Amino acid sequence: MPETLRDRRKRELRRELSDTATRMFLERGFDAVRVADVARACGVTEKTVFNHFGSKEALLADRWDTQLEALRARLTDAPPLDAALEVLGEELDFLVASARRHGWDEVRRFGELVRTTPALVAHQREALDRLTQAVAEALAERDGVPPGDPVPHITAAAVAGLWTVFAASLGQHQGKGAARAAKEVRADLARAADALRRGL
Repeated sequence: MPETLRDRRKRELRRELSDTATRMFLERGFDAVRVADVARACGVTEKTVFNHFGSKEALLADRWDTQLEALRARLTDAPPLDAALEVLGEELDFLVASARRHGWDEVRRFGELVRTTPALVAHQREALDRLTQAVAEALAERDGVPPGDPVPHITAAAVAGLWTVFAASLGQHQGKGAARAAKEVRADLARAADALRRGL
């Protein structure tokens, strides 16, 4: 189904809000920028910002919904670890593309901001918890077992662990440049997934 003009405008505004917020947060620090400041810079109301993003933190860490939707779609017919690796591979591609547009140094500064801002650290943890729960629910539904069945839950926790590996590996290799860092992160994810396959 082709994208409507209304949907395209919503998508473009959402990206403008996120890009503007990211630039302002990097320049001034997360705590020094208000949502009202971002709204004013984009020529919209504060309410409009919250129509697109549920929180100030989501303005910066706005990739979780995209990843979750992609993961849910793949879990309908792909093994959980393969689905997760595909989604995280796409996220690496996104980061490399961002580095081409804005420079790898800005991507590194973005990561540092997320790691050192308590509100953003908490937001990332909550997002990972939501992803874990969503994976457990999707697997339970796919496999026809009750929502409280332990197998989907432990599988979901293992799958979510790949996101932890992704973040740790990216932090470890970020000084090597975008292409080299992406290659190293992919290798670390593959090793982690192999360890899970042997265990699962």
